[in-house]
Amino acid sequence: MRIVSLAGGIGGARFLRGLKAAAPDAEITAIVNTGDDITLFGLRICPDLDTVMYTLGGGINEEQGWGRADESFTVKEELAAYEVEPQWFGLGDRDLATHIVRTQMLSAGYPLSQVTEALCARWRPGIRLLPMTDDRVETHVVISDDQGRRAIHFQEWWVRLRASVPAERFVLVGADTAKPAPGVLEAIHDADVVILPPSNPVVSIGTILQIAGVREALEAKTVVGVSPIIGGAPVRGMADACLAAIGVETSAQGVLELYGSALLDGWLVAEEDAGVALDGVVVEARPLLMTSLEAARDIAAAALDLARSLREKKEAARGAGTGRGSA
Repeated sequence: MRIVSLAGGIGGARFLRGLKAAAPDAEITAIVNTGDDITLFGLRICPDLDTVMYTLGGGINEEQGWGRADESFTVKEELAAYEVEPQWFGLGDRDLATHIVRTQMLSAGYPLSQVTEALCARWRPGIRLLPMTDDRVETHVVISDDQGRRAIHFQEWWVRLRASVPAERFVLVGADTAKPAPGVLEAIHDADVVILPPSNPVVSIGTILQIAGVREALEAKTVVGVSPIIGGAPVRGMADACLAAIGVETSAQGVLELYGSALLDGWLVAEEDAGVALDGVVVEARPLLMTSLEAARDIAAAALDLARSLREKKEAARGAGTGRGSA
């Protein structure tokens, strides 16, 4: 089975780990958000790609869900001693090595997709990781504060401000000319099913959907999503602040309607959200908290089971329409 999953940071990474366990023989491709990417201290940092890579490769800090395990921060402390800004974005010493390698390769002319492949040669995540684009795109946030109305990088809004200043809108700088990275559209075209994990629907999944041709390619496939909202609140992070900025209710129903029936065939919600509905989408309720690898595996298995069932129904309907039985 060929599976494609879109992914953001912690939620996407932990879901992918469960997906590997649920479908050990499948060929899995993860298309990862790069709108969070930022250049700091002369280094190109790709938070979501690294979180997925470290999580699947066994190097993640499990407690916080991002960054390296057994990390030290000597360089960060020295930069602070020199009063070098920004001090609100902390890079660990082990993590710095990844960013140095990436920046050197990018400076030498390698595209991000090839750089990611080279980094994964060390970490061996067990699935294929593709950045959504090789082009430089960055999510910026328009806010109004005591400095006036201005746009800041998403990382400053998310990490330094902790989304405490309401976002007026999000702008994916560079999206109008960005093309999907090599292999992205081909992976979607060849996929048996596509899964949308419980990643941020606005600045993770929603960002990937802005890249030319991606949403259209997905609408031709069988797609099942897993709600990132349980009982009216995000499982972790500040997805509620992102949804509020685009006028969407923080609920499993709100995210379902945001994605829409043109994209989704199936939608998994938590048991407390049973009753969510949208014409054209099959909704199932089950426990959705990824409290362990086993829980993540069970959620991924449920998403796959629903996707396979819906795909078979589509094929049967097509076969009936042409007067032929499906294989």
